[in-house]
Amino acid sequence: MKPSRPPHSLARPSPEDLAAARNRTIPDVLPPAGAPLRVLFCGINPSLYSAATGWHFARPGNRFWPALHLSGFTPRRLDPAEQDLLAGYGLGITNLVARATAQASELGPAELRAGGERLAALIADRRPRVLAVAGVTAYRTAFACPRATIGPQPGTLAGARLWILPNPSGLNAHTTAPKLAGMLGELRDSLEE
Repeated sequence: MKPSRPPHSLARPSPEDLAAARNRTIPDVLPPAGAPLRVLFCGINPSLYSAATGWHFARPGNRFWPALHLSGFTPRRLDPAEQDLLAGYGLGITNLVARATAQASELGPAELRAGGERLAALIADRRPRVLAVAGVTAYRTAFACPRATIGPQPGTLAGARLWILPNPSGLNAHTTAPKLAGMLGELRDSLEE
């Protein structure tokens, strides 16, 4: 059974809205400074759809929000417009690269590496228990780890344990919402250990 949609459904941005969103940034979603941050989820960069709405993982086909709920991180499926509720669960969202593009392939290696440096500084400041990067190819480039695979990683980044997840975009046909939910469930279970 498909989870019911909350009442905050998104209005679809127009083609003009999407064009205007190119290179726009959206703020990170973080608990207040000093509040617990169990997991910081990190996307590659905002889509034009997300930048047009101001909400992370906002495109209707994106699997992040359904999988987050199915994995047990949230008691119900949150709408992207409800992203600020994540702080109450000790969760946050950021991006490796802040600027919005139509496709992640528009980002160059230097931009991804600079994003990795910015992310390390954010981790050192906010101290999440786990950094979960959604996008293995971007992670490999940003952190010079060409053999990194999906799942928990050896070592830490500024003290945070590392997990790599598949990109939840609807364009990633290899990862269904239930499969992503299973991976997120493993991550959630590891927090209890």
